[in-house]
Amino acid sequence: MTLTQASYNWPSHVVATTIEVFGGYLLAVVVGIALALVTSWSRWLSLTLMPLLVTLNMIPKIALAPLFIVWLSYGVIPNIIITFTICFFPIVLTTARGLKEVEPDLIDLVRTVKASRWQIFSKIQLPSALPYIFSGMKVASVFAVAGAVVGEFIGSEKGLGNLMLSAQATMDTDAMFMAVILITLIGVLLYGLVFLLEHLLVVRDARLD
Repeated sequence: MTLTQASYNWPSHVVATTIEVFGGYLLAVVVGIALALVTSWSRWLSLTLMPLLVTLNMIPKIALAPLFIVWLSYGVIPNIIITFTICFFPIVLTTARGLKEVEPDLIDLVRTVKASRWQIFSKIQLPSALPYIFSGMKVASVFAVAGAVVGEFIGSEKGLGNLMLSAQATMDTDAMFMAVILITLIGVLLYGLVFLLEHLLVVRDARLD
């Protein structure tokens, strides 16, 4: 096979990998921030869940990939879940830290004027935690591509990782290099979008390098 052969069906593989990367990443952002917020509202939940999350973070996520394939069969969904598990922990841990960095006296002050829990979060906690949130999101964006591709290596009918295995079987190095380039571009696109969003929402002096 050669790089130009239609049998590779490049567009479908690129779309599948992009969906897995962005789908798993966005799911990790939503669930991670929500869980960190819940733990910030309850000291009991924080003391219970955070040590558990830290312990679960020690589990090699790649080792769980075959289990997801067995439970969910082949396809995009298990690869999204694999990407989610890899991206989730950096986001939830850094967000939880950021929410805790808010001055307690400031929280007590706004509570004296009967501010609701949502107002405290949206007006004080979230703006203060944004640098930490984006720090975790940038780290997770680097892991997202790896999660999707590993899932495709283990078991998938589509995606650039699957295409690389097909190209490897025929020693088509041109196709393998092209797949690597496309995977890299997807990762750069995701990181660039996070970087741009950070510059739009976080003032320069507050950003964490």
